[in-house]
Amino acid sequence: MVLTAPGLALAPWLLAPRLLAPTFLASCLMVPWLLVTLACGLDRLVGDPIWCLHPVQVMGWWIARLRQLAEAWAADVPWKLQLAGGLITALLVLGSAASGWALEHLALTTQGPWSVLAMGLLLLGLASALAGRSLERAVEAVLQSLPKADPTTAPGPPAAAEAALRTARSRLAWIVGRDTASLDQAGILRAAAETASENAVDGLFAPLAWMLLGAGLWCCLVAGGMPLAEAVSRIPGPLALAWGFKAASTLDSMLGYRRGRLLWLGTAGARLDDLLTWLPCRLVALSLPLAAARPGRTLAWLRGALEQGASDPSPNAGVSQAAYALAAGVRLGGTNRYPEGLRHKPLLAPENPAADASAVRRILGLTARLELIWILLSGLVFLQLGPG
Repeated sequence: MVLTAPGLALAPWLLAPRLLAPTFLASCLMVPWLLVTLACGLDRLVGDPIWCLHPVQVMGWWIARLRQLAEAWAADVPWKLQLAGGLITALLVLGSAASGWALEHLALTTQGPWSVLAMGLLLLGLASALAGRSLERAVEAVLQSLPKADPTTAPGPPAAAEAALRTARSRLAWIVGRDTASLDQAGILRAAAETASENAVDGLFAPLAWMLLGAGLWCCLVAGGMPLAEAVSRIPGPLALAWGFKAASTLDSMLGYRRGRLLWLGTAGARLDDLLTWLPCRLVALSLPLAAARPGRTLAWLRGALEQGASDPSPNAGVSQAAYALAAGVRLGGTNRYPEGLRHKPLLAPENPAADASAVRRILGLTARLELIWILLSGLVFLQLGPG
């Protein structure tokens, strides 16, 4: 049976009544895992509503203001810009993590009728750190805009096809950093496939990995006999770690460019983002064969992803794209045009055919199935922490 995105969204909510039974909550051992699971379902159900203020927008506002202050003080002095970039990174990452920890403490220690509201805010905060539905929606919007190729009918007017390509380029520009103005349909499809694979790690699996780590730390303390409310006060949990990661990722997105003052100002944020994404990226490469129903190819595909992605300037982007290229059976990589000029990236899985709409949707399907696999496997691990 192939799992669809709606099925992934509904699965944890169908289990919630059983898992929230008093006998289950009495131990509190699996509550952290349940929170992460429900957050994944909430993300798949609603994504990121455009009418709702998103934590990343708040982070972006602070980055922009701190950058103004930093550049006013440092001007064009490299060491001052590097120092300011390090301070911005520390302030934003630690501040975001502290905000998440405070919300966790509020949600899991509040008693009475306000506890429901506090718990709802915690779930919303966790879901906001995940971008599974929003990535899928954005990529699908690009695919839906492309000219429809129906072999049973005559080709449409050239003007209509060009209008469709303009719409697809415009929508693609929201989710990629490359110049989309001159891309043909093949270039649009390749860009959609590459952003679907790279951002599956950056926007979904990396924050999910940090969430699961935070939930696992709480579970370890609870398994040792500590009440959950006390565990929350002792160490930061899933939201704190996820928001800390999102802060580093947002810093890299806004300041991590190798041009002008950002060459020094964005160094700290970019390197921290690479560091925090390194392990989740490789866990994705290790586990994708399970989502592709090819567990026997695990070692071969992992080795291929690491080898083929090694020549990419990013320590993570090439590996994540190569892993998806192998699992989805599609060729990725090549020359891209950016505002600063052409950038040549390695060909990934060169023996496979070029990206088409079906290949892009296979990548999205792999992501949905892998998310469920991570949730189920982590649940099994957390259960082993229990007594007996």
